[in-house]
Amino acid sequence: MREQAPGEARQGPEAAWAWLDDTARRRDRAGLRRTARPRDPAPAGLNLAGNDYLGLARHPEVCAAAAEAASVWGGGSTGSRLVTGTTRLHEELEGELAAFTGAEAALVFSSGYLANLGALTALCRPGSLMVMDGHAHASLIDGGRMAGADTTEFAHGDLAAVAKALSERRQRRAVVVTESVFSVDGDLADLVGLHDVCRRHGAALLVDEAHALGVLGDRGQGALAAAGLAGAPDVVMTTTLSKALGGQGGAVLGPRRVVEHVLNDARSFLFDTGLAPACAGGALAALRLLGREPGRAARVREVAARMRDGLAAAGLPVSPAEAAVVSVRAESARAAVAWQEGCRAAGVEVSCFRPPSVPDRFSRLRLTARADHTDAEVERAVEVIVAHRPG
Repeated sequence: MREQAPGEARQGPEAAWAWLDDTARRRDRAGLRRTARPRDPAPAGLNLAGNDYLGLARHPEVCAAAAEAASVWGGGSTGSRLVTGTTRLHEELEGELAAFTGAEAALVFSSGYLANLGALTALCRPGSLMVMDGHAHASLIDGGRMAGADTTEFAHGDLAAVAKALSERRQRRAVVVTESVFSVDGDLADLVGLHDVCRRHGAALLVDEAHALGVLGDRGQGALAAAGLAGAPDVVMTTTLSKALGGQGGAVLGPRRVVEHVLNDARSFLFDTGLAPACAGGALAALRLLGREPGRAARVREVAARMRDGLAAAGLPVSPAEAAVVSVRAESARAAVAWQEGCRAAGVEVSCFRPPSVPDRFSRLRLTARADHTDAEVERAVEVIVAHRPG
């Protein structure tokens, strides 16, 4: 019998994707299959899964501003930001974001993910060193891979490892990359310590504030502001508009010359259709509302702490409540899925984080506090989570 040549079809045309069936079976055996579940416009249960930390996604002012922006400017931005995709709303949003956070300038992207890709690929060139926290978000990891810089990963929160990497480097330029509030467990980076190490070694600090904007700081300006680092000339901030501001989009903020460079160099800005006007208008309304009601930031932290204390009192392995995110470890991916399903059936929606979405490969429930959760709702949530713990 003639041997089959390399690349020669073994079966019909559907065989080209036969490997996907094996992959799906392995995924199912490991309890790692994911599905997209459509939600109702007004869910009947208690939502501890979304990232609408301040409860602004459905706020009447935010919705009205988004609708008005769509009516005035159209359903889409019609082009990239440098062609037809910039409106007056985009400029206003960038100016007010910068003023609110204490940065010199801001540049709005169509998502926080693309903002991180843009910042890292523009600022971490080949021939420079990028030093990244081992628990950094996937968007930072992907941006680092695309940037082409020499990259080293340091153990989560290990300042000594950062100092060692910077002191031993041969590259002239270096950027240390971290989240301020880590997205899985909600723990905080030591921004003051990191900045001190960076300054001693002539490096820049890039901080993803996705889970800190609207939550930390006296008025919700973020962790950099809370650490006294707002507007520092060697610090760059990235963030998203899809968490505390309840909308869509992202931004890079920092020294004006840095932001101008990102505008001219970041491919995820240059070649992407601009943020839809409705999203820009909604985010602008949410930002202004936060400025008038800064107590929302303190309330979400209070809700998170109350939730964490209740779960810890029941003996669950729960993370600290330093911002809006609290997580509870599960024994396995399958146990986490069963736990999530039990809570959902009881009317409490929670997130289930499993590999590869978790940096330490431990599956857990991820819970998000909201400023509009009542104390009674927090108590109910704790009761349901504790009652449905597997085993």
